[in-house]
Amino acid sequence: MAALAALAMAGACTAQGIEVHGGQRQPVRVDTTGTPGATPSPTPSDVPSGIPKQDGGDGGDGKGGRGTAATTPPPTPTPPPSPTPAPKVLWSQGDEGLDVRELQARLRQIAWLFAGPTGTYDEPTVRAVRGFQGKRGLPQTGKTDSVTWARLLNMTREPGKWDLYAYGGQPAASPDPRCLTGRVLCISKTSRTLRWMVDGRTLRTVEVRFGSEGTPTREGVFQVYFKSRDHWSTLYDTPMPYAMFFSGGQAVHYSADFAARGYYGASHGCVNVRDEAAIAQLFAQVRNGDKVVVYW
Repeated sequence: MAALAALAMAGACTAQGIEVHGGQRQPVRVDTTGTPGATPSPTPSDVPSGIPKQDGGDGGDGKGGRGTAATTPPPTPTPPPSPTPAPKVLWSQGDEGLDVRELQARLRQIAWLFAGPTGTYDEPTVRAVRGFQGKRGLPQTGKTDSVTWARLLNMTREPGKWDLYAYGGQPAASPDPRCLTGRVLCISKTSRTLRWMVDGRTLRTVEVRFGSEGTPTREGVFQVYFKSRDHWSTLYDTPMPYAMFFSGGQAVHYSADFAARGYYGASHGCVNVRDEAAIAQLFAQVRNGDKVVVYW
């Protein structure tokens, strides 16, 4: 009996007492599930109140049961970039005005346009814009949009007044007071225009060109003293059709050079007219003795 007790203590096991019935001993049952020095696990009733129990079920920390691992939400998809809006169209075929003149003048500077400016967005202007766009990798629409205009501005200088009106179309200046009576060829150097006036009324207005710096057109009040339908200048060996002389060898007459080159050229002192039909009508109406006023 003592030996069994010692064996139980040495093995750190628990032994149940021996009961003797009828002079026979019952087998000794030894509990060997424990470990030396181990403390028995408390039962649920042994846990003091106020201490939280560990949850060994689903959703635990993985130590007490089959916990479900936390899942990462899928990333939010990035929306596709918005399409770039088309540039704003500033001018297109059929438009008119000073802005169109500037466009045409700038296209002339870089040799994409050779006629004008006219102030009208015509077919030659469409072709010039389309060519400019294609050379620079822009959509070839023939319309001047904000991107095309910005590129053109960077490549050209600001046109002057006579770049904008290189082929006429400029407004006429107000008539000089000396033009308001009688029959007058009223010629403004400021606006480069000639008004044919009778008793203060303007019957016709045409663009004109004057002499160069070396051969300037004289200013003042004169009279037509000689008319020559098919005149030829012996001094400059050049035709002067519909010539109306008013001061020495200076006359109002038609100029094919003015019609072709506009204000990119000059006369030898005469007053050039570029519209042949208009000067033909003037020649038929103007008389010798009619007044000529040339002024700034």
